[in-house]
Amino acid sequence: MDWTIRQAPPSAAAIIREIARESWHAAYDEFLGASQVDRMIDDWYELDELESSIANAADQAGASFLVAVPPEDDDPASDKHAGNAENAAAAVGFAHAGVDPDEPETAYLPRLYARPTVWGEGVGTGLIERVEADLRSHSERLRLTVLADNEVGVSFYESSGFERIETRPSDLEPIDGEGVLEEHIYEKSL
Repeated sequence: MDWTIRQAPPSAAAIIREIARESWHAAYDEFLGASQVDRMIDDWYELDELESSIANAADQAGASFLVAVPPEDDDPASDKHAGNAENAAAAVGFAHAGVDPDEPETAYLPRLYARPTVWGEGVGTGLIERVEADLRSHSERLRLTVLADNEVGVSFYESSGFERIETRPSDLEPIDGEGVLEEHIYEKSL
């Protein structure tokens, strides 16, 4: 399926947090635990801050905060249109990316998530392609971090042409509190 990718309106913050929560639980509960995932989502996706991030990305060159909606929900006259304040309920995925101010030749992708019900249906691919197109004139490469135990994420990024450049310990604690989680750093030339 071809997905429609659009700049997210700040009013999409609640649905973006919902998508993040669903995706994180599906990908991370096994090794982070459901309660830690909920705490992280509540903290990292606080609605006022998320709304500000979305608005800031819309106003900055070299930044984007995108949502993916099914093509049938992309009718500009519809209440579900991704550019309208009321329509965020149609979103099935999102991506947030921007240029690193300390390293302008590098753009960073801190967030790319889709509802688990649409994994494998091209949502992530559509979002990645749009992020790359948006950032190509601003940066030379795109960098991201993914937990090594996130098999879905690792597989997706590797199949999307990203190359692992580093593995390092993560600041996150595993479910049992013992041991160290690792995270992979991936890059792709734009």
